[in-house]
Amino acid sequence: MRMTSANIRRMKQNGERFVALTAYDVVTARLVDAAGIPLILVGDSLGMVVLGHDSTIPVTLDAIIHHTQAVVRGAQKALIVADLPFMTYHKSAEQALDSAARCIQEGGAQAVKLEGGGSVASTIRRLTSAGIPVMAHLGLTPQSIHQLGGYKAQGKTSAQARRLVEDALAIEEAGAFSVVLECVPADLSRWLTQRLSIPTIGIGAGPDCDAEIQVVSDILGWFSDFVPKHARQYAKLSEVAATAIQAYADDVQSGRFPTEQQSIPLAADVIRDLDIAFPDRQ
Repeated sequence: MRMTSANIRRMKQNGERFVALTAYDVVTARLVDAAGIPLILVGDSLGMVVLGHDSTIPVTLDAIIHHTQAVVRGAQKALIVADLPFMTYHKSAEQALDSAARCIQEGGAQAVKLEGGGSVASTIRRLTSAGIPVMAHLGLTPQSIHQLGGYKAQGKTSAQARRLVEDALAIEEAGAFSVVLECVPADLSRWLTQRLSIPTIGIGAGPDCDAEIQVVSDILGWFSDFVPKHARQYAKLSEVAATAIQAYADDVQSGRFPTEQQSIPLAADVIRDLDIAFPDRQ
């Protein structure tokens, strides 16, 4: 049976710390699901780690739906959350409802995520009243990097911390089933986790959130040029892949691959018949 947003909320009530990861394709989704991870986010981070953009802003709703479909086909048990991209929920609650409905109906997701606090509380309320579970996102909100002045930690001053708490209370009251806290000081994350009734899911937010989420490409080491401060590489797949690709190229160029083992056999009389049928081609 697939995980639900109610199950996720119940984990906090039961004091059960849980894990979340991003995924963008069927193969990764299968691996994450097989590990028993209860929540997969099809994040707009795909704009950077899959499509090669320098931010999440160029990601479209169609792209999210496309990748969500693949993840849903790969994961049978995890709750699949689709990120609502930049400017697909900002104009009105009705626009947000249309975008979220597409993620659910076309993409196959069971929930959506959006960034913001008090400013999107009415939108969260509208979505949840329509039966669409919503994950909120506070702290460093990548869709707002132009306003934030880059990828900077949030909540470090008294004014920022107070505003973040007010936003968290607003999205909790509006009906969000969980909230991602990104690049928030550990003490502030702990304070919020102890006071919110909904699970906090940290990324760069210290060890005391109810859950942790990471970008799967970061923990697998798919990129060798940059490792975010909040991530830990549990493998270096970029090095493994580079070695394998070079070995393949060397084998093809030297004639070591493919061999008879990778070839399809053919009865000798077939070639004989061809020689008879096309004597001018011998």
